[in-house]
Amino acid sequence: MKQFMAMLKKNENEHPPPTKLLNLAGQLCRELQSSSPGLEKLVEAMMECKNKSYFLTNIHVVRACVSVHIHKGQHDAACRLLEYCKVEEREELVQLWHEIHYRRLMEKHQTDVLTPLQKFRCRKRNPPPISLCPEGLKNRNYSEEVRQYLYKFAAEVTANPDKKQREGLARAMNLQPTQVYNWFANYRRRQKS
Repeated sequence: MKQFMAMLKKNENEHPPPTKLLNLAGQLCRELQSSSPGLEKLVEAMMECKNKSYFLTNIHVVRACVSVHIHKGQHDAACRLLEYCKVEEREELVQLWHEIHYRRLMEKHQTDVLTPLQKFRCRKRNPPPISLCPEGLKNRNYSEEVRQYLYKFAAEVTANPDKKQREGLARAMNLQPTQVYNWFANYRRRQKS
């Protein structure tokens, strides 16, 4: 840690900072525990540095910064950091985005655990920004054509297809048999209510 702080001070005006310094930052962030005072000092030093954008290209540094912000209750700062960073591990950034919002919800409800439904609703209310997922969020809904085909089958043939019928539907619609099974299970549930 002392070695890192000395290197940081020595190279604070270098653009870009030496690779050795950036690698050491990532290694330290990986090794230090999320709630340790050492990690807090490390994050503060990197974020006060003129070259902080270079440090935010390392997923371990980003994770550490988000962890420190969450620990301090600075959820908005953690979100801004995710939007600003230049890390290639986009899926992990989206997970961190959700984690920030889960923590905020847990603090609001004064609980240590969220139910899967609470997490689902939290993700729906707080979708990640385009900067984190430029290809957009995965749409889990089927196309209109697929839905119409399945509704027609349910109405004209059966709402409870057997395994062979489900496999045939899956092939015809380019779906997995499990997806077809779940669609019909959900369809029957909706019909009851």
